[in-house]
Amino acid sequence: MHEQDMAIIRALVPVAWADGVFKEEEKETLEALLDAFGASDTEKADLRAFAAEKKTIEDINLQDLSADDRRVLLQHATLLSFVDGDQDQKELDFLNALAAKLKLPPDEAKALLDAAATRAKKFLDLLK
Repeated sequence: MHEQDMAIIRALVPVAWADGVFKEEEKETLEALLDAFGASDTEKADLRAFAAEKKTIEDINLQDLSADDRRVLLQHATLLSFVDGDQDQKELDFLNALAAKLKLPPDEAKALLDAAATRAKKFLDLLK
């Protein structure tokens, strides 16, 4: 698995914890991403161990993420926030804080968040 893909998935763990609960749907989504990116059994085990305890936005290492990776992360994070069928205010607040941490220009961040939310809402039935 490419390092940048693992960095993105690893950065999604704090997103999954944003509302204080790492739900089964969020775990399944991260597992599906690991499979999609061809993670080895060791990489999967490492991510599961990392995700076992609550993570916060401070646990996201910006050094591991290129400018493009940061944009992909924000879009994946938005999708993950809807995976349980509902994006709550804590998750939305987290996404806005994430955009700021990723140092994305506010207008661009808003456009990315809006587009990803529109896509996620369109496919909510598939996410459930």
